[in-house]
Order: sequence, then structure tokens, then C-alpha cells
Amino acid sequence: MTSPAPLLIALGLLLMAGCTEEPADQCMADATPLQLGIPDHFPIMDIPADNPLTEQGVALGRRLYHDPLLSQGGPQNGRSCSSCHFQPGGFSLSGPGMSVLPHVNLGWNDVFLWEGKVEGQLEDIMRFEVEEFFQSDLELLRSDPVYPEMFRKAFGECEITTELVTKAMAQWFRRLVSTNNRYDRYATYQLQLTDAELRGMTIFLTEKGDCFHCHIPPLFTDNSFHNNGIDSLVEGEDRGRYNVTHHTTDLGLFKTPTLRNVALTAPYMHDGRFATLEEVVEHYNSGVRRPANVDPIMTKPGKEYGLGLTEQDKADLVAFLTALSDETFISDTALSSPF
Repeated sequence: MTSPAPLLIALGLLLMAGCTEEPADQCMADATPLQLGIPDHFPIMDIPADNPLTEQGVALGRRLYHDPLLSQGGPQNGRSCSSCHFQPGGFSLSGPGMSVLPHVNLGWNDVFLWEGKVEGQLEDIMRFEVEEFFQSDLELLRSDPVYPEMFRKAFGECEITTELVTKAMAQWFRRLVSTNNRYDRYATYQLQLTDAELRGMTIFLTEKGDCFHCHIPPLFTDNSFHNNGIDSLVEGEDRGRYNVTHHTTDLGLFKTPTLRNVALTAPYMHDGRFATLEEVVEHYNSGVRRPANVDPIMTKPGKEYGLGLTEQDKADLVAFLTALSDETFISDTALSSPF
């Protein structure tokens, strides 16, 4: 008769192995899909299939956005994204010479930063922010008492990686949508604009002002690059897109900023040279310089001496630009710091 000892030993080893194995669901995601509720007059936002929006992913990205831990030990030590992008200012930064592109509606962008240094999806610009701008130390996130569990719930991963940090940040940036200003409510038949706003809109959307060619509703940007005649000669950092492409035709070209919440995001232009919207309007009205590669829109027939706007026209245009401010966006507590 065969001894049962070998069979019992094998069974014991199998049971011991089962006791040391991690539960199968220990690192499973616990994420709830999130819908943004984008109005019909907006284009469809392209969201990658491998990084769908979830409540947990957005919550994680929100915390990372407002947390100085993301930069600790790096060149931006002690700063968070929100250190330069304040919610009351439309997630931009106010101050002389401190013009930063606002963090709004970037889910519709495929090129980022004033010079377009990064192209692709939000995941690509977030990787640049994490790896190059902040030079984040992931060990700080791994040893934090909160982040490991947040990453597990959002992505089902027990290991915090650069890829997951960039995915969480990208989800948060897709959540930063502004779609509810006075123009939006007018476009969806919820209110009537004032007479001044309507006159300003007519100037904006016609050849009289020529604003709409580059600032296309509803995003109020074409996500492209233009030399808008702010300088006769461009050099150094003012060379703009040229610093990326090294094509002479790109000298002085900068990304078209969105005009959403523009009344909140002073100062204006890439170098913050204009303090008010009135100054910006006057630039286009009478101050455009004409380097060789100035955008043709600036100098087309009939515009050789500027736009010829009256004082009333300029005031009306500013009134319309002010109507692009989204009060819900700058006051929504779901977008503010979780700390």
C-alpha cells in the first residue's frame, strides 16, 4: 500500500502557497465613470480609450494639481500647479510680465505652451510637467499616507508610476472646462446679451474687428500660432515658435490664447505687456507693427491703417470680451484645492 505522506506534503505546500498569495482583487480599480456634460454647441472632446474619465481619477488629479509635494526637491520646489494658476483668475496668473496661458478647456488642444513646445494629447504635456518642469520625485508620492490608496482606486495599480501620474493629471485638466459664460447662455437661448455686448459681438464676428479668424467660437482659439504684430523685430525669447521649429517663417509666432475668461487673465500677450483689455483692443485698432511675417489678417486690404474703430466700438468690443467670463468656473468649489 502506497504511503499517503507524499500526497499530504504536496497538499500542505499548495495550501501554504495559497496563504502567501495576494488576494486577486487587492489592486483592482474602484473607479466610477465621469461624464463632463459638454453643451451641444461645443465640439466633441477626444478622450483616449486607455484613460477614460472617472471620479477617482479626477479626484486624484485635482489633489496632485494643488499639492506642492509634486515639486518637492525639484527646480520648482514648494510650488504646485495652482501656485501659478489661480481659480479666481480663470486658472491663470496676474502680475506685470507674468502672462501664463490659462488652464481651461485644454482637453480640446493638441499643442501646448506659448511656443508649442509640446504636441499631442494632455497626457503628453502632463508627462513634460512631471518629468521636466517639476522633476517630480515619485518616492514622495509612494511614501505619502494618502496617494497609494488613491492611485489604487483610480487605476487598480499598487505601484505609482510616471504614466499613472500623467494620466491622473490629464483627467483633471479635461475636467477644467468652462462652458457657461454669458455668450454660452446666449448661444443656447437662455438669455439676451446687452446692446453693448451684441454690438461688440458683431464687431468680433465680422471683418470689422477680424477677431473671429483666430479666436473661433466656442473655444475662442484656433489652437494655432500667429505673429500679431506686437514687435517690428523679434529676438531671444520673443522669437516664439521659431525656438521650436527654427523656421524663419515662425519668428514671433505665439499660440493663440483662448479668450474665455479673458477679462480675468490680465496681463496680455506672451510677455504680459498689456495690462488691460482696452490696451489690447487699441493694439489691434492702431498699433499693429508689420514685420515680414506678420499674419496676413493684420494687413489685409482695408486694414493698412488699422481697424478704424470708434471709441464706442472699442468699448462695445470690451463689453463682449467681458461677457466671456464664466462665473461658475471660477467659483466652483469642486475645482478648488482639496486641502
